[in-house]
Amino acid sequence: MDEKKSVALFKHKKVRRHWDEDKEIWYFSVIDVVEILTDSSRPRRYWNDLKTKLKLEGSELSEKIGHLKMKAPDGKMRLTDVADTETLLRLIQSIPSPKAEPFKLWLAKVGYERIEETEDPELSIERAMRTYLQKGYTKEWINQRLKSIEIRKELTDEWQERGVEEGSEYAILTNDITKAWSGRSVKDYKKFKNLKKENLRDNMTNLEIVLNMLAEATTTEISKEKLPKDFEESRIIANQGGTIAGNARREIEEKTGKKVITKKNAKQLHSNKLEEIENK
Repeated sequence: MDEKKSVALFKHKKVRRHWDEDKEIWYFSVIDVVEILTDSSRPRRYWNDLKTKLKLEGSELSEKIGHLKMKAPDGKMRLTDVADTETLLRLIQSIPSPKAEPFKLWLAKVGYERIEETEDPELSIERAMRTYLQKGYTKEWINQRLKSIEIRKELTDEWQERGVEEGSEYAILTNDITKAWSGRSVKDYKKFKNLKKENLRDNMTNLEIVLNMLAEATTTEISKEKLPKDFEESRIIANQGGTIAGNARREIEEKTGKKVITKKNAKQLHSNKLEEIENK
């Protein structure tokens, strides 16, 4: 959704939220969102009635609602219903309100675009290019980033061939590669750049992206030659691929006298370009 519109929608009232560092997920107060979208004087009653209605309709939405202590208007920490982004968007679809309509239209548009991209994958590349340009990235950086996506896809295809399970095992191998070349786990790398939900690669410099690509491409080639038989063997290869790129990083740092891993994130790296876009 357009950032300015989403900010305008909530500018008069705050939505309480909590960042789960382990899961890397934002949780939002359901009551706050319901109150804003419905203008109800009794948002808790509205939410309870809506939960009952959804259950009768066979919806499993209420089962995905969590509970966290958040600061109430009286300043005390009280248990309240919370939802992650996906669940919250599903909830918004169930609220008959003019304020919810922009979200519903956006969701319909995004859904349509994804269906179109399934039929023609090239559209997803074009969409990515437009999105990065709108965010202020340079064309040179974007070309590097799109190449890194291609290399990443080759790596995950190889992992799939080797029987690695998508999800947690992919994440572990990615972490092994990242730690071997950068000296930091993915979590520590993101924290170093002051990131939360943002994609780490979208916040790398050109040199960081190049070394990450070297690590992943090397891991792919070693895996194709060694043909690991299980996940543990793939972990060994992931470390080997990352270490080769790590050696390159250390040599670069030795020759330049500068650290390759920088605290700068996308906002800082492309701040001038972003200001130009916002002032248009």
